[in-house]
This record gives sequence, structure tokens and C-alpha cells, in this order.
Amino acid sequence: MNDKLIRQHIQSAHALPHFIGLWQMPQAAICDNIIQFFEMHPEMQTSGMAGFKVDDEIKKSQDISIYPKDLNQPNFQIIKTYIEFLFACYQDYAAQWDFLQIFPKLEIGTFNIQRYEAGGHFKRVHSERLNLESAHRVFAWMTYLNDVHDGGGTHFTHYDLSIQPQKGKTIIWPAEWTHAHYGDVVKANYKYVITGWMHFPA
Repeated sequence: MNDKLIRQHIQSAHALPHFIGLWQMPQAAICDNIIQFFEMHPEMQTSGMAGFKVDDEIKKSQDISIYPKDLNQPNFQIIKTYIEFLFACYQDYAAQWDFLQIFPKLEIGTFNIQRYEAGGHFKRVHSERLNLESAHRVFAWMTYLNDVHDGGGTHFTHYDLSIQPQKGKTIIWPAEWTHAHYGDVVKANYKYVITGWMHFPA
């Protein structure tokens, strides 16, 4: 799948590298199918959690958690296809930074499909490795599943860098405090993403 990747560049106001990889998914229909999967399974949806608790002042979303074992089930085939695309993105990311060649094999654990309605957000500035429970995380990843024209961007505070959701846009970034970020309030319609982490083997 590497030959089908569309690598893009994120322009930052800073001269230093920001280590945020960006790709555009060639098969946009995958995004539509993941959204359809989300909407067809209301029984799997829960209020989004931040720091292992629900708090609408910090994060306001509806989430479906996907477990690695789920990918073996026929009705999760579209998610499995997406993960194959994500793996190709990571291979390309690792090829850009020689140091990553010495990393052990990384794994993907439980991850989420999320829907943010108008007023939804992840307003608290946070990183993806904040405590012992998340210390195994190395990278975070996210694909925007639809275009969002009013709000809903992801802002990396140390780089003064904002990414506006566009269908198929996929980012990978380090889980460390250096990549603290927040999600702007969605001002109209919906924002859908699929997101999770790459971590050291258990």
C-alpha cells in the first residue's frame, strides 16, 4: 500500500522539525464506511472519556472502542482495512527518521471511533503520555473521517500549529509532552475521527 500513499507536509511557523507526519488517504470511501459503521452501532457508543473519566468540560464526544481481537470478525472488515492503511503510513513515517529503525516492533491496542456534534470538543490541553497507565505509548495517530469547515481543528500548542479536519487526512505524532494539543469546539454539524496509539509490546 506504500505506493498509494499521498504524503503531505504540515507548515509550521517554527523552523525546527515538529515530527508530525501527514498523509492523505487515497480511498476516501473508507472514511464514509467507518462513519456508517459508527452510526449502525448505537449500542456500542459511549460518552467519550478523558483521563479515564467522563467530563464534558474536558472532552465532549461519543466514542466506540475497538479492540484488536475485534478485527478478526467479518463485520469489522472495514476497520481492518483502515489499519492496513495506517500501518503503511507508519512505515513511511519511520522511513523519514532513521532513529526509528532501532525501535522494537510497536503494537496498536484499543482505539476509538469518535463523533463530535456541534459543541463537541477536547478543550483541555493534553499529551498522550501523562501517567503510568499511558507510559507505554510512543505515538498517537488520527484520521479525520469528514470535512469540518467551522471549528473542530487540532491545535499543537508548542508549535502554534493547527490542523483542520479534512476527509482522509491522517496524522501521526509523538505521544510525549512536546506534542501537547487540544481539539477546538465543533461549531456546526459533526466531526468524525478514528484515533489511537502505537505502543511498546506488552
